[in-house]
Amino acid sequence: MLTISQTFVVLVIFLLIVQFLKLRKACQQFPPGPTPLPLLGNLVQMNFQLRRDLLMELAKTYGNIYTLWFGWAPVIILNGFQAVKDGMTTHPDDVSGRMVSPFFRAVAKGKGILLATGRSWKQQRRFGIMTLRSLGMGKKGLEYRVQEEASHLVEFFVSLKGRPVDPSFPLFHSISNVICALVFGYHFSDEDKTFHELISATENLFRFAGSFIYQLYEIFPWLMCRLPGPHKKALSCYDVLSSFARKEIRRHVERGMPDEPQDFIDFYLAEIEKSKDEDKPKYDEDNLVCVINDLFLGGSETSSTTLYWGLLYMVVNPDIQEKVQKELDAVLGPSQLICYEDRRKLPYTNAVVHEIQRFSNIVFVGMPRVCVRNTELLGFPVKKGTIVLPNIASVLYDPEQWETPREFNPGHFLDKEGNFKNREAFLPFSAGHRVCLGEHLARTELFIFFANLLRAFTFRLPEGVTKINTEPILGGTLQPHPYKVCAIPR
Repeated sequence: MLTISQTFVVLVIFLLIVQFLKLRKACQQFPPGPTPLPLLGNLVQMNFQLRRDLLMELAKTYGNIYTLWFGWAPVIILNGFQAVKDGMTTHPDDVSGRMVSPFFRAVAKGKGILLATGRSWKQQRRFGIMTLRSLGMGKKGLEYRVQEEASHLVEFFVSLKGRPVDPSFPLFHSISNVICALVFGYHFSDEDKTFHELISATENLFRFAGSFIYQLYEIFPWLMCRLPGPHKKALSCYDVLSSFARKEIRRHVERGMPDEPQDFIDFYLAEIEKSKDEDKPKYDEDNLVCVINDLFLGGSETSSTTLYWGLLYMVVNPDIQEKVQKELDAVLGPSQLICYEDRRKLPYTNAVVHEIQRFSNIVFVGMPRVCVRNTELLGFPVKKGTIVLPNIASVLYDPEQWETPREFNPGHFLDKEGNFKNREAFLPFSAGHRVCLGEHLARTELFIFFANLLRAFTFRLPEGVTKINTEPILGGTLQPHPYKVCAIPR
C-alpha cells in the first residue's frame, strides 16, 4: 500500500503528464516553437525574461513566426521586418486587440487608450487623435511649445557652466512639460514636489514592467494579489498618477468651462457633457483618468529616454557629434529658431536622430496584440483571442534591412549623395492600427531638442572618466545605465 505522501506524489506526476500531453496536442494548432512545460510553459527556457537576443535566436531555429507559451497562454512571436510588417498590416483590423492581462486589468481596468481594446479603444483613440490635432499636433502651435521647452533645457545646461550632470531628470522634465501643457494647460517647475512624485511613480512602473515579479503576476494573479511585494508598489504608483489626474479634472470642473477649450481635459469634459444623456455614455471620468495617464506615460518616458541614449551616443562617438555641429553651423544661424521643417535642410542631423531611435530601440518588443477574429498570419491559421507579439527589435536590427545592424551608423539613413532617405524597416512606433498615437509629436520633439542641444553645446565625459556603459537596463523601456556628462558651451 502506498502512503498518503506517496499517493500525492504519484497523483501530481500523473496530472503533470496529462497536462504535458494536453499541451503537446494544443501546440499542433499554433506555429512551431520550443516544447512548453506544464504550468510554466517556456518561461524556464527564457529564464523568466523576454530578451530581444533570445527571441531572435529562437527565430533561427523555428522561423520568423513561432509560438512561445507563457504559463498556459500561447503567444505568437513575429520576428524580422517582413514578418512584423505582414503580420501587423496585411489584416490590421484582425490584430488590433490589446491583451488585457491580469496586471493591465488591475491597473487600468480596460479603460483609456494604451491598455484598452475593442469598441472602447477605438472611441477613445479616435477622440484622442482629433483632440491632439485641435491642440496643434502637426501644426506650428504645438511646435512652438516644443521650441519653448527646448529653450528652457538649453538655459538649464548653460547655468551649469560645464559642470558634470546626469541629464536624465532635465530631459524628462522638459519633454514631459510639452505633454503637460497639452493635457493640463500648464508647465511644472523643476522643483515642483508633485512633479517629482509623478516622475518617481513613472520610473517605478516602467522598472516593474521588466521584472521577474511582473511575469509571476501575469501567470499567478490569484496568488500574487494576495502577497506583498514590488507588484503592490507598482499598483500604488499607478494610483499616484490616477489621483493626480482626478485632482486636475476637479480643478478644471471647479474653474468652469471656458468659451474655447484650452487643453485636453477641457475638450474631454465638454464631450462628457455632450454624451451624459446617452444610455451608455462613451466618455466618463474613469476613461479620462486612464487617457491622461496614457498620454503622460507615453508622452514623457519614451522621448526622454531616447534623448538620454542620444547624448550617450554623442559622447561615445565624438566624430559624429562634430559632424552634426558642422552641419548645424553651416545651415542655421546661431540665434535662428529651429523648426521641424529644418530637418529637410539638415540630412545628417536628421539621420543621426533616426539612428538614435533605431539603435537604442527602447521598446524592444511591441505591446502584445490580440486577434479580434479568426485570421491568418504568414500562412498560419490563427484563432480569435490569440496573443501576437511583434518583435520590434528584430525589425530595427534585421540584417536583411540594415547594412550594419549592430553598429551606431547614421549612414543607414543617407544615400550616396548624403541626402536623407527613409527606410521601410524603421518601425520604432510599431505598425498597423496600434501605431503610436503621438508619433508626430515624438518625431518633432526628438529633432528640435537634439538639434538645439548640439548647436549650443559639445557633450563630453567628466574629467577622469574614460569608460561608459552602453548596455541597456531591462525594464518597461530599455534605459541606459546612469551617467554624467559635461555640456561645454560652444
